[in-house]
Order: sequence, then C-alpha cells, then structure tokens
Amino acid sequence: MQPFTRLGIRRLTHALVGLTAAWMLGAGAANAYPDRPIRIVVPFSAGGGADLIARTLSVELAKELGQPIVVENKPGAGTVIGSDLVAKSAPDGHTLLLSSIAHSVNPSLSDKLPYVTEKDFVPVAMLVRSPNVLVVRADSPYRSVQDIISAARTRPGVLTYASPGNGTSAHLAAALFEDLAKVRLQHVAYKGSAPALTDLLGGQTDILFGTSGSVGGFIAGGKLRALAVTSSGRSTAYPDVPTMVEAGVPGYVTEGWYGLHAPAGTPPAVIEKLNAVARKATTTELFQSKLVHEGMVVQTGTPAEYEQYVRSEIARWSRLVKSNVVTK
Repeated sequence: MQPFTRLGIRRLTHALVGLTAAWMLGAGAANAYPDRPIRIVVPFSAGGGADLIARTLSVELAKELGQPIVVENKPGAGTVIGSDLVAKSAPDGHTLLLSSIAHSVNPSLSDKLPYVTEKDFVPVAMLVRSPNVLVVRADSPYRSVQDIISAARTRPGVLTYASPGNGTSAHLAAALFEDLAKVRLQHVAYKGSAPALTDLLGGQTDILFGTSGSVGGFIAGGKLRALAVTSSGRSTAYPDVPTMVEAGVPGYVTEGWYGLHAPAGTPPAVIEKLNAVARKATTTELFQSKLVHEGMVVQTGTPAEYEQYVRSEIARWSRLVKSNVVTK
C-alpha cells in the first residue's frame, strides 16, 4: 500500500470535515424540527378512509412533535393533484403526503405525471393495510358475488362500479375482479370516497369495492350490504363475510394500504424522527380504536422497508396495467 501524500491527506481531511458538517446539520435539523405547524396532504376528499387515518394520526403526531398538525384535503386526478403539491413543497418535513396504493399505480396509468414518483418523494413510514369490501345498497337485488357475476355476464358493461378515482384501491380491486371473473363493468370515478358513497347510496351506481374504513360505518348502520372482502383471509371486522376466493373468484387477493411520504431532499434525520413518532402513534389506544376495529391492520417499519414495499407494488401494478387488466 502506498503511503498518503500531503495532497491525499488534505483531501481526506476535507472529506471528513464535510461529512462531519453534514452530520451536524442533519442532527441540528432534527433537533430544531418541527418549528411550525405540519400539514398532511390527503389527496382525497374529506370523509373517506384516508381522511380518517390522517385525522386520527394527526392527533397523536401533535402530541409527540409539539406542533399543530393540519390535515389538508386536495382531491382530484386520481391523487395526482395532492401528490404534486407535496412533491413541489419545501423538503423540510413540514409537508407530508398520505400515500396509498394509487401512489404505486399512477406511474403506470399515466406517462404525463407532473412528478417522478420514485425520485420526487422519500418514504417516511407505512401505517396500515386494509382489505377492500365489495358492497351494495341494503335494498340491492344483488345478494352475493355470484349474483353480480351473473348480472354482469347477462348485461356486459351495464353494471356500474363507483371508485374514489383512477388508480385507487377501489378501482384496482374492481379491475382485478373484472379480469378474474371474466366480466365487464362500467367504471364511474369520483374525487374521493365520500361522493362515491353518496351516489352508491342514492342509487346512481350499483357496486363499490370500498376501503374498510370508508364503508364500515354504513355496513354497521344497515345502509350497505357487504358481499365479500378482498384479502386472503376473512377480516376480523367482518367475520361472517366471505373472501372473494370463498365467494367463487379463484386467485383473487388484493389489499389497500396507507403510509406517509415526504418531498425528496427532506433531511434523513427528520425522516427518522417522523418515522419514530408515526410508528409510536399507530400503537396508541386512539389509533387502534378508530381503525383496527374497521378491518385495518397496523403495519409499520423503517423507511427503507416502506420504500421496498412501494417499489414492489409499482412493479406489480405495472405488469397488470400492461396486460390491460387495469384501464381508466
């Protein structure tokens, strides 16, 4: 091994000084953070499952971080409007995105996104997984999944399904159902769960693969009838409701999920702090009582684990979009 030259030693010294300064800046950012209110952008309208998660989480985050947490609903374009707002926000940890399965499918659905999903965001933490629930109105003539399949095959393209928007878990669950059950339905996209549910309840649409959090109250109140859940096993929230496989659709499994993302460039120390408080928040009695009883399952981990999961979802839905299973 050759001995260091004076130039080599000087370069090494400069590099070490730079690394030390960067570490100190990161540590300083974490210690000073947050120094003002934090906003969580929900790319759906108020009143749905995503909104419920964000508002429940905000209560716990405010306690831990000592700053108000403002939930801001920015629906539209299948979550693209709200996501773009976060992507273009200052990368200081004061603006976060409540991300969902739409975050992983939009890159495949559109080649004209105003941001690059895998470059313009950094993962903070995964929060929950949730099955979708196939529901109809309480007075609907459809009382089983087989009733839906039979009607759809008799009248292809006539039965309508509502969704909170393109690329949402409700849209993807219905598209997968069309593919595996060999039926054709008519997609009616809305700007969130609340308007989609309003039209379903009003008779403007026929079915909905709603998130557990958005439809749970209506099922409990007798306004909606649950026909099946989309998870691999039965939901603890709906133990008497069959899975799609049990209902006669072999190979059918899909789940929704929610987490937090921040703009790219957010200091790693801030991300670590947010990850720690978000994970702690999911263990609280408030979070558990609001969400788990509605069929949602808490699943957290490190930012790296969340990034790996999202990348696997991007690859999964890209294959399905390319095979025309998912269309707008």
